[in-house]
Amino acid sequence: MSEKDLDAARQTFRVAFVPGVTPDKWFRLWRERVSGAELIAVPLEDAAGQDTVLSEGRADMLLGRLPLDDEGLHVIPLYSESPVVVAAKGHTVEAATTVDVTELAGEHLIQHPDDVPEWRDVAHEVLEGTRVEGERLTPRQAMEVASSGAGIVIVPLSVARQYERKDLIRRPVTGVAETRIGLCWPEAAESELIEQFIGVVRGRSPRSTRAPGSAEAEQRAAKQRAAQKKDAARQSAERARERKNAVRASRRAAGGRRRGRR
Repeated sequence: MSEKDLDAARQTFRVAFVPGVTPDKWFRLWRERVSGAELIAVPLEDAAGQDTVLSEGRADMLLGRLPLDDEGLHVIPLYSESPVVVAAKGHTVEAATTVDVTELAGEHLIQHPDDVPEWRDVAHEVLEGTRVEGERLTPRQAMEVASSGAGIVIVPLSVARQYERKDLIRRPVTGVAETRIGLCWPEAAESELIEQFIGVVRGRSPRSTRAPGSAEAEQRAAKQRAAQKKDAARQSAERARERKNAVRASRRAAGGRRRGRR
């Protein structure tokens, strides 16, 4: 077989990832373990594009930011990320150690308000109807605008680090939910390449083998664990209510006995 034929026969495996994710180590390990296939990195400029990258066939797997539209997808949550507020150097938040989202209610958010619903729900410019919505910006573009002093950005810490600039400062922000990074792929997709990449991300050794369909089994197990945790929480709440009702009944009975003795 000629070199041209070999290139044509080589499989390609495309992994998309949102800003803030640094998959270089995983990509390197996958390339060391897998032969006969070429891994192609598909960096996304904004998490807004993550919902269609798999359905449109632009990638085989996605390292995306949760929550996302997971209909028809397998999703393995990986790790959580804390939010930070980013502003131009010299901004008032620079003097703070931590900033609560309510303290940012009077600021202009450069992103779309729906990107940070906790800010949207307290923001003066949203509640008063004075906000003028502009073009949706990528995280890189939003950071550039923030550096001019035109407003603030609230993003996961990893995104702030990726687009770090000398004219920007960042501080942890409370009152805004953490986000999670998850490994996603279509439910209908099943291949050795997918299994291999799951193994790399999950930290399995090169000698570890997985039977076909194990990714689906892992997904089912994750859902089962979540259901069990939810059921345990429900049972705990029911027991707490029963104890509370028992205490109330005991107090009522004790009060009745005291009145009877009088």
